[in-house]
Amino acid sequence: LAGITDRFLMTHLHKLDTGNLGYYCTFGAELYKVHDRRGKEKPLDTMDKASLVLLSLVVPLVLLLLPLSRPASVVTHLPGFHGRLPFRLETGYVGVDEETGAELFYYFVESERSPDTDPVILWMTGGPFCSGMVFFEVGPMKFVLAPYNGSLPQLAYNPYSWSKTTSIILLDSPVGTGFSYARDVEGYHDIGDFSFSMHVLIFLNKWFTDHPHYQSNPFFVGGSSYAGKMSPIIAQHISQEIELGKQPKINLKGYVVGNPVTGSDYDDNFRVPYAHGVGIISDQLYEAAIRNCKGSYIRPTDKMCARVLNTFQNGTIGEFVRCKKSIPYTSEVPSSIKYHFNLTSRGYRSLVFRWSIYSPQYFTCVDLNSVNAS
Repeated sequence: LAGITDRFLMTHLHKLDTGNLGYYCTFGAELYKVHDRRGKEKPLDTMDKASLVLLSLVVPLVLLLLPLSRPASVVTHLPGFHGRLPFRLETGYVGVDEETGAELFYYFVESERSPDTDPVILWMTGGPFCSGMVFFEVGPMKFVLAPYNGSLPQLAYNPYSWSKTTSIILLDSPVGTGFSYARDVEGYHDIGDFSFSMHVLIFLNKWFTDHPHYQSNPFFVGGSSYAGKMSPIIAQHISQEIELGKQPKINLKGYVVGNPVTGSDYDDNFRVPYAHGVGIISDQLYEAAIRNCKGSYIRPTDKMCARVLNTFQNGTIGEFVRCKKSIPYTSEVPSSIKYHFNLTSRGYRSLVFRWSIYSPQYFTCVDLNSVNAS
């Protein structure tokens, strides 16, 4: 029904064009307004009466369908890429909060090998509020690196994409990331670890309900950076629902995290020793940090320690523009370590890896079962 409505709209709404102005319709809480392409409201009597009759019949149907999960779209071509995409790409929205109208946007790249049996992985990027799209990390596309000449950026197929053997759900989460949004401004308030993880759980339950043929496939939760912190939390939510017998039953097998955040107090305190270990800061600066900070490199109370850390920060932090830092976010989980061990103790497999900027074709792996956490 939704697909029929989409085709009906595409067939008839273009008839509202008049000359070079054209019209588009706003579907909202108010009655339907008609605007020209510059956003100026136009009187309804300038429209074709037959089109108005059609619109009055179709729009209520569209509004009726909006609260339901919207039909996904199959994308066959992308601007900047020559020819048809060499993989199956599906995009869509899934509602995760009825009160605020929050919807999460996803890209689904079907496995290029055996999609009926290959694993499915949910992949999220860091930030929070960074959109991975299909171009970063494990996705099937990459930008062609070339000097900018004013034309559209060119895209190329990534031959090392995980979609070679795995179906990937690339999710814009939390709300406000990429194309994910909320209709009510309240949906952007109080975003934190708990709402992040619960929204993803709701998303997965709805997505697998809409895609039942993937429910039996091995499923993994994955993410990098800040999403690496959220991945074991989300995996534990799924594990708990499995134990309670809730439907749909997701065939969770484990999780994958890359360069994962665990907790700011853990991670941030090791930045100085790590920076020295890989030669980013000098021996002199490191020795000054040891002498004045005495192993504590966060929230300094000593003036000399604060001065050393200020030098460290100014020398190692560059411009960061891809991630939306303007939306407030509360980091409510101090550490994800207990989630790692809760999952591994239940027998779920895990992969923790680290990207290397020096050898991008390799990454290091750690078996959590080999870590002595006693």
